[in-house]
Amino acid sequence: MSSTPITLYGIPNCSSVKKAREWMSQHQVAHHFHDFKKQGLDAQDLSHWLSKVDWTALLNRKGTTWRGLDAVTQAQATDAASAQQLMLQWPSLVKRPVLVKGQRVVVGVNPEAWLSVIHE
Repeated sequence: MSSTPITLYGIPNCSSVKKAREWMSQHQVAHHFHDFKKQGLDAQDLSHWLSKVDWTALLNRKGTTWRGLDAVTQAQATDAASAQQLMLQWPSLVKRPVLVKGQRVVVGVNPEAWLSVIHE
């Protein structure tokens, strides 16, 4: 395993994030947890993620935050730039968890992808 740090981004009470944190603990994967609620969402981090992952995969259109937005606001998400603006305004719109190691970005609960990134 390389010494490149691993960061797991999310919200502590999110069930997907809880699964990811449990998995990391069970597999003894050293990582830093970044809490969107307390630490916010950095525009530079989000830009990096969007350079590695399609915006449609990163924008969570199934969550309560999305459902709470009015139709006009939802309709603003038409491309990566507009989706980025919405996610910066409402960090809960980011599909969780986001695992980052160096240039690699994995979105959602995906243990196979996590393993491939962790063991690079």
